[in-house]
Amino acid sequence: MPQRLVVTEMSHEPRKRFAEELRRLRVERGLSLRDLSKAVGWDPSQFGKMESGSTLGGPEIVQALDQYYGTGSLLLILWELAVGDPTQFKEQYRRYMMLEAEALALWQYSVSAPPGLLQTDGYAREALAAGGAKGKDLEQQVEARVRRRKLLEVEDAPPFRAIVSEAVLRMGLRDKQAWRQQLGFLAEVAERPNVMLHVLPFGSGVHGLTNTDTMFLRLLDGRTVAYTENDVRGELIEETERVERLQRAYDAVRDQALSPAESRMFILRMLEEVPCEPST
Repeated sequence: MPQRLVVTEMSHEPRKRFAEELRRLRVERGLSLRDLSKAVGWDPSQFGKMESGSTLGGPEIVQALDQYYGTGSLLLILWELAVGDPTQFKEQYRRYMMLEAEALALWQYSVSAPPGLLQTDGYAREALAAGGAKGKDLEQQVEARVRRRKLLEVEDAPPFRAIVSEAVLRMGLRDKQAWRQQLGFLAEVAERPNVMLHVLPFGSGVHGLTNTDTMFLRLLDGRTVAYTENDVRGELIEETERVERLQRAYDAVRDQALSPAESRMFILRMLEEVPCEPST
């Protein structure tokens, strides 16, 4: 069997390759991060984070770099590959994330935290840090989680129905400003035509999903799969009988939840209860 031809020594992992290419282009031109900042217009720390792999940046900055370096669409293509790379997520979540990105419709029940698709940067950062993430790993996980929101923001975004327990709205963050931003974001997305957000009040009683976050995905082939998660484990469920059983439990929860209009008013009342930061 012929040996594989090694063309370059650069990484074959999309995220690392993108970072390496950014650094190579800058170094070959003898530029410092500050020089690049003056030429392109972003803060030098942003370029440093992109070259270290702690952030991917956004399409605007990548397009500006392509234009500056005269690389056509090379960097934007590498960026798109890095954004879509499932290895940015922990191994146990990768197959689910691949399915989520292709889903025709999504619906979820959340026990104690906002759905991942509806989390703000501040919420994601505090939640992931509480789980032990730190440093570069924390920044990468925050970026990967927040970037999932793009799924619901594109022109042909799939419909998403989310039911959140009242506990989600009462278990706030230590950073009150970040918590206000999270509640405000939930109230905002509740008005989008493709998002239906329900609140399940405490008085609704015990139900079949009391302790289990559950997400359903309707796929291109017509199947529906489920993903369940608690504090110790997550599981992708594809067996039809088990999925249908979870769907019946979800439908029962939805029947007990507030309407989207009532739920948005409930969220706004919760927002009013969060103290504002004192003015300086």
